[in-house]
Amino acid sequence: MFDARGKKQRGNEKGNWYRRNRSGNYLPKEKRRVRSEIALAKPLLLTADPELRLRFAVETDTGLILTLIKELADYERLSDKVVTDEDSLRQSLFEGRNVAEVLIADHSDEPAGFALFFHNYSTFLGKAGLYLEDLFVRERFRGCGIGRAMLACLARIAVDRDCGRLEWAVLKWNEPAIRFYESLGGRPLNEWTVFRLSGDALASLAKECP
Repeated sequence: MFDARGKKQRGNEKGNWYRRNRSGNYLPKEKRRVRSEIALAKPLLLTADPELRLRFAVETDTGLILTLIKELADYERLSDKVVTDEDSLRQSLFEGRNVAEVLIADHSDEPAGFALFFHNYSTFLGKAGLYLEDLFVRERFRGCGIGRAMLACLARIAVDRDCGRLEWAVLKWNEPAIRFYESLGGRPLNEWTVFRLSGDALASLAKECP
C-alpha cells in the first residue's frame, strides 16, 4: 500500500496497516481506534483539581468497568454476588439498547472511580428520574473530592435532561457514606421498603404470563 506521495506504507502480513504517531512509532488500527474513542470522551466537569477528569465511558473501558465493579463488590462484602463479565457489560452498556451509562473518574491519568446510572420514571412528577446504581472511588483516591464531583456531575446531567430527581441506595452499615450523602442534601426514604424478585422467584412468576 502506498501513501499520497507514492511511498510504501508499513503493515503486517494480514494487511493491518499502521500509521505513525507523534513520536515516530507506528500504531495499529485497533490502537488508533481506542485512542480516538478516548479522545472523544471529553471531560464533563471542570474542577479546582486539574488532575481530575470526568468523562463518559466508551466501549474500550469495558474491562476497566468490570474491574471497578469487582472492587466495589469487595468493599461492600458482596464479591460472591458478581456474576457479570465483559461480554455482558459490553452488550448492555454499548450495544443494542444501552440500558445504563457510566461516568469514569480519572485522577492523575489513573482510573480513580466510576458511577453507573440509568433513567427511571416518576408517575407523580410526570418526569424521568436518574437512578445511581453504583458509585465507587478507589481507596487511594478517597478524600480528593472525587465522589462529590461525580455526584455534582450527575446532578447536572439530571437537571440538563429535565429529570425530577436523582436517587440511589446505600447499605445501612455504611455510615461514612450516609453522612456524606446527608451533607449534600440527600435524605433517606424511611417510609419505603425496596422489594426485589430475582432468580427462581422471578422465573416462577413469569410463567404465569405465557
